[in-house]
Amino acid sequence: MKRWRVYVVAFVFFVGGAIILNRLFVIQILQSGYYRALAMGQQGINIGERGNIFFNKGEPLAINSVRKLASFDISKIIDKDVVAKSVGSILKINEKEVLKVIENDNPEIVINSEEEYNNLKKLNISGLTLSEKDIREYPQEAFASQVVGFVGGEGVGQYGLEGYYEDILRGKSALEEDSMFSTSFDGSDIYLTIDYKIQDFAEKALEEAKNSLNIEGGQIIVMDPTTGRILALANFPNFNPNQYSKEKNFNVFQNTAVQKLFEPGSIFKPLTMAAAIDQGKITPETTYTDSGSVSSGKWTIYNFGKKSYGLKTMTQVLENSINTGAVFAEKQLGNDLFLAYVKKFGLFEPTGIDLQKEASSQNAELKKGYEVSYMTAAFGQGIELTPIQMLRAYSAIPNGGKMVKPYVVDKIVTGGKAKIISPQADKDPVISQETASKVVKMMVSVVDNGFAKKAKIPGYYIAGKTGTAQISFSAINEAKSGYSDKTWQTFMGFAPAFSPKFLMLVKLDNPQSLTAEYSSVPVFRNVAKEILDYLEIPPDYEENEL
Repeated sequence: MKRWRVYVVAFVFFVGGAIILNRLFVIQILQSGYYRALAMGQQGINIGERGNIFFNKGEPLAINSVRKLASFDISKIIDKDVVAKSVGSILKINEKEVLKVIENDNPEIVINSEEEYNNLKKLNISGLTLSEKDIREYPQEAFASQVVGFVGGEGVGQYGLEGYYEDILRGKSALEEDSMFSTSFDGSDIYLTIDYKIQDFAEKALEEAKNSLNIEGGQIIVMDPTTGRILALANFPNFNPNQYSKEKNFNVFQNTAVQKLFEPGSIFKPLTMAAAIDQGKITPETTYTDSGSVSSGKWTIYNFGKKSYGLKTMTQVLENSINTGAVFAEKQLGNDLFLAYVKKFGLFEPTGIDLQKEASSQNAELKKGYEVSYMTAAFGQGIELTPIQMLRAYSAIPNGGKMVKPYVVDKIVTGGKAKIISPQADKDPVISQETASKVVKMMVSVVDNGFAKKAKIPGYYIAGKTGTAQISFSAINEAKSGYSDKTWQTFMGFAPAFSPKFLMLVKLDNPQSLTAEYSSVPVFRNVAKEILDYLEIPPDYEENEL
């Protein structure tokens, strides 16, 4: 066999093996909870005195309730047709459907009201049994479903809050390390940092993006950048936790915002600029001449649309989202320092957010030290992270250089006593306060003068950055190298820019739009306007002042 054929065969085996190993990892690790839950089924859930989960103003997200059931023993039924007719009349169900239940091996019908229950009891039919079962109920249905997760058939929390806080919700060693909770109690109640209204703004925006942009998926995360409190964490598509066993697409259980990697694209550029400015290698006014491309060995990197911009400042690089400008900034910084700042921004480790099975990438390809990898990472391609990692890294910019730890649980109430969860911020700043202030001004200029003009809200200074990244074939489970025609289109912004009350990431998966300027930016603007009005945040200026 010729040597090139040996190489081809070896490559095929390598790719095939990698795909199989990846699939095993997904099934055995990331999706193990799903398969375990389905194997147990939903029948006979025993939730005990499980704690409830509420939004920050007390709206219920997960509660315990009692389900009234009618079951049948066909061996004791004298005339199943008569029984079906009588029961169907009371429950307002077609008698043929009741017959199907009667003849089933495990027959049960849910009774929806006390009146129906009492009327069935009056029938006094042999073979008809009325009973009650404790269940876990999700009154919001699909709303915030990936945040809450669900209780599986074995009565154990799966995904999201139900999985992460399983012990505390069940009362098993709930906060036993805290002396105020040393006494044994039933499950603790959990109150979230998530605001119901802001979550509603975000979820409705994603639904609208599906209708107007035909997105394949999307996430909107809203966080207070000074504390790390998550105000909204919305995913599309979502699912109804009350009917999780009927869901055929089990990937929908995963919270993409914390469990799936993506390449951020140009929203990464402000981090590159921040690192180079922090080391004194560039300033916002530093200029370079863009020829439209930059090369490294056999690789050539182009700007979007292969456009050439000529002489530009670093601020204008962000305004026009110039790839070669980000590469220029990275080269002034140097590869070693660039990699050090990527690590300082927390992009090689999980954020520690209190949601189950958070993902993270070691970005091994970037660490190999190839020059082209550093060049593409400078503008957000070839580097993988989760949306929540990107949000945490960005928090350093509006928060004076310090990153905060994102969290979704505000307080845990046990036996009438509440433990408030305190915000956590890094002791040491990632970048200096002076650097952070400079980058904020650059990002305000992006909204005022650059590709993010559609994010402007009259009366407010908005800081932001657009991002449009190609999706690799590997990210869509295609066994070939390179990038597909699909895109992630993102926008990261905060407002009011110079006294921020919220930081928001909008990520849309393959919207039918050319760039983020026409997709994620308008989505951000609409949600941000609703938040500003809802929180009654005063404007920065009167419109006629400018």
